Amino acid sequence: MTAVAALDFRPDAPEFLADPFPVYRRLREEDPVHWSPRLKSWVLTRYDDIKAVCLDKEISSDRLRPFFATLPGPEAARIGEIMRYLTHWMVFRDPPEHTRLRRLTSKVFHVQSMHAMRPVAEELTEWLLEKIRARIGDSGEIDFVADFAGPLPALVIMAMLGVPKEELVKVKRMSDEMALFIGSSRMSGEKYDVAERATREMAGFFLELIQDRRKNPKTDLLSQLVNLEDGGDRLTEDELVATCILLLFAGHETTTNHIANGLLSLLRFPAELNALREQPEIAQRAIEELLRYDGPSGAQVRVVKVEQEMRGRILKPGDRVFIMLNAANRDPEAYDDPDRLMLQRKDVPHLTFGFGMHICLGFPLARMEGQIALPAVARHWKNIALAAPEAKLEWLNSLVFRGMKALPLSVSR
Repeated sequence: MTAVAALDFRPDAPEFLADPFPVYRRLREEDPVHWSPRLKSWVLTRYDDIKAVCLDKEISSDRLRPFFATLPGPEAARIGEIMRYLTHWMVFRDPPEHTRLRRLTSKVFHVQSMHAMRPVAEELTEWLLEKIRARIGDSGEIDFVADFAGPLPALVIMAMLGVPKEELVKVKRMSDEMALFIGSSRMSGEKYDVAERATREMAGFFLELIQDRRKNPKTDLLSQLVNLEDGGDRLTEDELVATCILLLFAGHETTTNHIANGLLSLLRFPAELNALREQPEIAQRAIEELLRYDGPSGAQVRVVKVEQEMRGRILKPGDRVFIMLNAANRDPEAYDDPDRLMLQRKDVPHLTFGFGMHICLGFPLARMEGQIALPAVARHWKNIALAAPEAKLEWLNSLVFRGMKALPLSVSR
């Protein structure tokens, strides 16, 4: 315990953002229920503890409304649209509100509807790869995030919702600006303002589309959400807009990081990259291992409702808890040789998508996109290498999202 007291957990430090796993290892071993003065929160790093929190009904996901309630009036007014819509996101609600929103949304956004997007995802994957080839020929340099990992999941969820492909640049900008608020709890007032404007713009964007679908219904998910009814229960206008924003935002931000992190992990283990290239039948298991090894979700946040003890520490009502998903995914008590990438691993399921009632609603879509995209990239280019030293990669300054701003590659066929 005394050794960890000297540990200054700095989640915004560049060395932590680039490689958080040594810090996670030390926390797991020495102080798995760690109080962070910087975050004013508990930080959990062990697999069993995090899984238990995900199942604990006395630890709440409703963390935005208490946060908003503490804001002074002028500051709250600056983020009025964020407060209006994000408080309707099911990921920030507890039962019974969470149960109702998930039940309604699951009527149209379910495994079958997500799997029905496979041909679209395959077509968009090939379209993006050919678009890159048309620009650079059979060899050259690309930014894998901007050219492929960013557009692909955005285009897939846009197609599912019925948002025109031509809106990609606008949608990505709005979503990235919203991520300034969602991805970090500590930020400048300027970032508040940017995220607030983006939220207002995206709400207006979807309100127009919703009005159009009411007049001209189509076969897309948005039309189904607009007309959704279950025993007389419907989504309110704000809930409908909020759900559309959530599906679009969550449907591509983390999947972008999943695909980019996955490729970087494969570059670190060339034999595994070759295995994925030569044995497409291992794609399903390979994607699960890539999600475990360096997943796109750094952390989820909970709030303690009832005082409880965990590994000798007392967690009090109102305390925030950061459950570090990627730390759990490298826990040696759950996995053999956890710091090694093994695409045909047959170990414990990862916690990248969470666990229990708050497990990510769109995880089948994210899995499917990874299973399509990464084998296709491996087949498309025989040679893939970093175009700059790995130490030069710039990682997102976020505890919630784990991803890179860019991934410069040198590729050839």
